[in-house]
Amino acid sequence: MTTGALRAVVVGAVGSTAVLVEELAAAAGWELPLVVSLPEELFKRHSDLVDLRPHAARAGARMAAVARTNDPETLLLIRAAKPDYVFVVGWSQLCGPDFLGIGAKGSIGYHPAPLPRLRGRAAIPWTILLDEPISASSLFWIGAGTDDGDILAQRYFHVARDETAQGLYDKHMDALRLMLRDVLPKLAAGEQPRTVQDERYATWATRRTPADGAIDWRRPAVEIDRLVRAVGRPYPGAFTRQGDRRITVWATRPVAGAERHHALPGQIVARQGRVLTVQTGDGLLDLVDWEIEGTSPALHAILEG
Repeated sequence: MTTGALRAVVVGAVGSTAVLVEELAAAAGWELPLVVSLPEELFKRHSDLVDLRPHAARAGARMAAVARTNDPETLLLIRAAKPDYVFVVGWSQLCGPDFLGIGAKGSIGYHPAPLPRLRGRAAIPWTILLDEPISASSLFWIGAGTDDGDILAQRYFHVARDETAQGLYDKHMDALRLMLRDVLPKLAAGEQPRTVQDERYATWATRRTPADGAIDWRRPAVEIDRLVRAVGRPYPGAFTRQGDRRITVWATRPVAGAERHHALPGQIVARQGRVLTVQTGDGLLDLVDWEIEGTSPALHAILEG
């Protein structure tokens, strides 16, 4: 324990949480007595879940598992750690007033979007689906609303036209790490940067489910390609079906000169190795990375023959 160090509690369950735990462990003027995450039976709540137990162990922090943020047991657990700051990063549950009152100096959240734009859920997939040219990682002071607290720090970066979910995810992790290396010393020195969010620019992103990755082959090729990139790894992936079997599509590419082919949407018109060329609503799309659910020799023969 460092005399005079700020005490932090971390609540979260994904990659951004792991980045935060690592940076707090390495930052001067901080100690991390407690990391709170989900119990193993709830790990499936997040497709990008990270088991934080080894991260907490390396940081010298106690690890605790809770199912609900605002339960009395959770509040008692966090309160007992006597935190100056509570960081809620990579956690899909809202924080009630009792929870927000625990940190002596405040509660800090993180959102992978340029707040106030894209408040809410599934910000990374929505960034790609909306064809956003620029994004940002945002640290903010948690308030009563959803992602609408004052901005603590933001780091902007460009989004490639062929960006994938994994590529964008990695960019956000890099941006978060750099922000924390700037912000943690400021907080330790007693500074609390705040910039009020401008409501004129606020937008809200709605929750997405794995079922939203269903491919409608009647849509234009560019839209299907965007969907595949938006919901690919570390998320469940875009998918189509052959009979009762799911085919998950991880990567695609539009095909030039596709208007010269005539076929029904969803029909395979060519195959070269494992690359399948499929008709869409306005042209052809190559499926360059895909996998079939389960085992079916007949289906594999059709698709890979």
